[in-house]
Amino acid sequence: MSGSAKSLLFTAVLCVVCSLLLTAASSGLRPYQERNILIDRHRNVLLAAGLIEPGRKLGEAEVEALYAGRIRELRVDPAGRILEGAERARPEGLPLYLIQEEGEVRGYIVPIDSRGLWGPIQAYLAIDRDGQTVKGFAVTRHAETPGLGGEIEKEWFRRNWVGKKIATREGTFVSVAIAKGKVEEEVPEPKRPHYVDGISGATMTGRFLTAGIRDSLSRYEPVSIRFRRNQIAEWEKTLPPARP
Repeated sequence: MSGSAKSLLFTAVLCVVCSLLLTAASSGLRPYQERNILIDRHRNVLLAAGLIEPGRKLGEAEVEALYAGRIRELRVDPAGRILEGAERARPEGLPLYLIQEEGEVRGYIVPIDSRGLWGPIQAYLAIDRDGQTVKGFAVTRHAETPGLGGEIEKEWFRRNWVGKKIATREGTFVSVAIAKGKVEEEVPEPKRPHYVDGISGATMTGRFLTAGIRDSLSRYEPVSIRFRRNQIAEWEKTLPPARP
């Protein structure tokens, strides 16, 4: 075998070995990657619920303990009915997160899936037990421009949402929109409870996210109506009993 043939054979064998090693490494790391994704999701759910103070860093064990104690995961159908057992796998099922404390439901969290200017935006919006007051907001994924649309993940923007209303006093769903600028300057006073301050230079991001939030919340409106009417006894039965 000539020298050039040996070199080609050696290169081919080396490529195969490296490929196998990379595949093995990727497979070995996958459980850790999936675990990190899960912890990050739990952390953002807790952040949206207002259960983690801004700037406070919790370890993995702390996040999991807090999540297990304060969040209850459910799946509901488009009518707001809890899906149990095999029904949970139904494709039309919607994930819902209940905020719990001592055997009582304190609110609920809705996943937000939205279009952004440069890619999808995923977030969580927490709503109080009254079915209309926002408790918090947290972005988990986006591809917006840092310093512009990327401000949606910043603490100042998250604070914008607390106390806003997704429905009128009469209970009519209106969602929450992002203003082009300051709410006090851009929005008539009667509508201000349903708007948050916008981001300078990120009008399109605000427009897309406004539409995405409205679309996501509308799918959960049967759930919100149950909360507004205080018809959540069925859900409270799913919670662990209060501590004596």
